[in-house]
Amino acid sequence: MTERIHPTNSPPSSSEAPQPPSTSSRASSAEAPLTSPRTTGSPAPGTYVIQIPKDTIYRYPPPENARRYEKKTCQQKPRRSCCCRFCCWTLGVLALVIFLLAAAAGILYLVFRPEAPKYSIEEIAISGFNLTSPSAISPEFDVTVRAQNPNDKIGIYYGKGSSVSVYYSDVNLCNGNLPAFYQPSNNVTVFQTALKGSKILLTSAANAALASEQKQGEVPFSIRMKVPVKIKFGAVKTWTITVKVTCEVAVDGLTMSSKIVSSDCKKSLKIW
Repeated sequence: MTERIHPTNSPPSSSEAPQPPSTSSRASSAEAPLTSPRTTGSPAPGTYVIQIPKDTIYRYPPPENARRYEKKTCQQKPRRSCCCRFCCWTLGVLALVIFLLAAAAGILYLVFRPEAPKYSIEEIAISGFNLTSPSAISPEFDVTVRAQNPNDKIGIYYGKGSSVSVYYSDVNLCNGNLPAFYQPSNNVTVFQTALKGSKILLTSAANAALASEQKQGEVPFSIRMKVPVKIKFGAVKTWTITVKVTCEVAVDGLTMSSKIVSSDCKKSLKIW
């Protein structure tokens, strides 16, 4: 039977030669728990201390990266707080402005009770059509427009830069403009505008359709008006508002004495 050899704290004498540990002693040493020299101060008998270089010990995050992250976070905190304060201040100002505008609009509506103006086409005199020839035509339209302001306390300024166009099947026949004038409250104004076209070439199909519709006594046209206006509320005048009016009109013929068979006008406002 082999005898177990246990390591001792005292070093072997010089006369005795060191003997390698047996297999059983190696096994018992491997089963013994490893202790850190930092906790006990010195390794326990029968244990092995393994020293690992500091560079090979990994931590998450590394100390240098952790310091950089902390420094960067501290630098970004004041900027974020300033941005948050600026955004909150801007949103607050916008909300206040919107509230004030809505309140002002509500007060104006309750005081003035505004109504949209009304437009209609009263008469149309037509000349310059020659449906028997395929050559270009120069049509002329004298259109009489009726504008009504039904408001009691609101006036309307019709400014310069208006436009009036006559279309047949999306073909622009002639153009003109409306006069600039002021229309007081509860007023009806009737004015005439001359529209002229030059060298309009219609297709053979369009000529044939016009001739057929003239025989039937119902020729359709589309009159499109675009007028810049300013609304006067008492002593206050608004910014320029664009009024768009589209009238679908049918006449009984293409003559100076033509009569309106049907008329339907629709309007829209472009406030901004």
